[in-house]
Amino acid sequence: MRHLHIGGLAFWFVLASPAADAQVVIYRCTDPDGAVTLQNDTPCPKGSRQQKKVMEAPVSTATPAPTFVAPAPPPPAATPAPTPAPPPEPAAAPRSPPPALSECRTWDNTRYFGENPQPPPRCAPLQVTGLDGSGAMAGGAACQMMEDRCQPVAEAALCDAWRQRVRELDARATFGDGEAVAPDDAERIRRLLAGSTCTP
Repeated sequence: MRHLHIGGLAFWFVLASPAADAQVVIYRCTDPDGAVTLQNDTPCPKGSRQQKKVMEAPVSTATPAPTFVAPAPPPPAATPAPTPAPPPEPAAAPRSPPPALSECRTWDNTRYFGENPQPPPRCAPLQVTGLDGSGAMAGGAACQMMEDRCQPVAEAALCDAWRQRVRELDARATFGDGEAVAPDDAERIRRLLAGSTCTP
């Protein structure tokens, strides 16, 4: 019960809890001395003048507190798929040492490298003179068959000798010097050097 003493004031004051019932009964009590008391749901004491008023309890308009909803946990991170291993590189064809080579010199001391340690003899031209001892013989020619002098190239020098042979092929193709080499044979010599241990 709540009491409110208001001296000589004639008005109603509602004291109600938001959690009160649907109806509230207010008693206005005036004692013999004229003091006014407002009482909630309790009649005035004897000897007091009583006024009674029934009122509707106020309806709470308070907005209910929002219900906290925990956020959903993030989905587990997807495990990345393992990166496939790259395919193995094809094994390089094994390289072999270059074949044997001979260093040869012709009758006129021209030096060259060849695969044949005993090349066929070549015709060394001879000077032709007439019966009178002069060299003015039109259409006269003679030669002498001479063998080239060859010796094997040392194993430690084989790579340098094969590279020199390829350079001689290039010089002949560019400037036309020396004996002509068939294109197929020249290509074979280049492939042989490229596939040997002389090429890193």
